[in-house]
Amino acid sequence: MDAVRAVAEPRRRQILRLVWDVELSAGEIAERFDVTFGAVSQHLKVLRDSGLVTLRQEGKRRYYRADREAMGPLADYLQSMWASRLDTLTELAEAAEAAEVAERNERSGGTAQ
Repeated sequence: MDAVRAVAEPRRRQILRLVWDVELSAGEIAERFDVTFGAVSQHLKVLRDSGLVTLRQEGKRRYYRADREAMGPLADYLQSMWASRLDTLTELAEAAEAAEVAERNERSGGTAQ
């Protein structure tokens, strides 16, 4: 999934936070980072190509904003991954608890507690 790869890079996540509620020009975005304008421009291209930001051009200026609708499938995908991880964590916790109960029962002579 291109969107997942796009948000894997920390600077791109920062850019998405910046343009979540407000439209900013490429220059305004670049001012907030300690890298070259070209580097920020490349990050914006990746975000745009993955569909996570929209671009509006006004004269020579390019304005970017997070595309919240495009984030829907990404959020669903990440939620499913998170749910899967929680299911695994639950299974591990339940297995550890069962082993602990069995060990206590063994130490106490097999009586249930």
